[in-house]
Amino acid sequence: MESGLGSNCNERHWIFKDDSWFSQFRNGSNPWMARYAYALIFLVSNLLAWAVRDYGHNAFPEMEKLKNCQGGRGCLGAEGVLRVSLGCFAFYFVMFLSTAGNSRMYNCRDSWHSGWWSAKIGLWIALTVTSFLVPTFIVQIYGEIAHFGAGVFLLVQLVSVISFITWLNDCCQSEKTAERCHIHVMLLATAAYIICIFGIIMMYIWYAPEPSCLLNIFFITWTLVLLQLMTSVSLHPKINSGFLTPGLMGLYVVFICWCAIRSEPAGESCNRKAEASNKTDWLTIISFVVALLAMVIATFSTGIDSQCFQ
Repeated sequence: MESGLGSNCNERHWIFKDDSWFSQFRNGSNPWMARYAYALIFLVSNLLAWAVRDYGHNAFPEMEKLKNCQGGRGCLGAEGVLRVSLGCFAFYFVMFLSTAGNSRMYNCRDSWHSGWWSAKIGLWIALTVTSFLVPTFIVQIYGEIAHFGAGVFLLVQLVSVISFITWLNDCCQSEKTAERCHIHVMLLATAAYIICIFGIIMMYIWYAPEPSCLLNIFFITWTLVLLQLMTSVSLHPKINSGFLTPGLMGLYVVFICWCAIRSEPAGESCNRKAEASNKTDWLTIISFVVALLAMVIATFSTGIDSQCFQ
């Protein structure tokens, strides 16, 4: 009987390997495609949050009639983003509780993790809709807790991005690819440093127009110091990692600093781009895409190699 189960598992394994991704997703449990499906659900949640924040009053006028929405104030705008986030968090937390500690493939919980997509999509939709029906004070409490959770995830994301950049640099410096990738590495590192310096200069112009903007000047200057410090450490003879690692890491640090300063209230005199940041412009789109890519890198690299935190 055990040999029969083993042969069924092996047969199932090769079916997954040979079939197309669509047929694998359609026919049932697929461990290889699960992460992409979860990433797609996460992407749709982000797009929904964006739509609720910027276009909610025009796209979802029916929500203004809900009791907990208070004429749209409690369900649209920033409050709507929190409600979409609450539904997304509830879905992934249910998945975490139902699959935590599972170390065996092709059992019931593994099938639930990598299959049953119709049921899980229905669960995600139900939890998202339910989040718009809960009282406002619960959403506000969740928002306060989410601030702490966002800080923890930012730390996890930082470790994962460092691990990914280090892996990329090691691949480019390996014996097989060092000569072939030498020019590409130099071009990529040069472009990264140019974008970093340009971004820091623009942050000084946009967010530190006056000497009284001490907090903005401090964070922008500290970002420049971090870029120089990372470059010096990377070029130390005992490390000798080249320019690619500090250049790419500098891009990430400049992006984080830019996002933090750009979120200042519109009434602040130090934020010349405050009025533009309230509208959907090309900077908002770039910020959304880069943040999403950073999250995908963090989740995928952690899922592949959880030992990066060691």
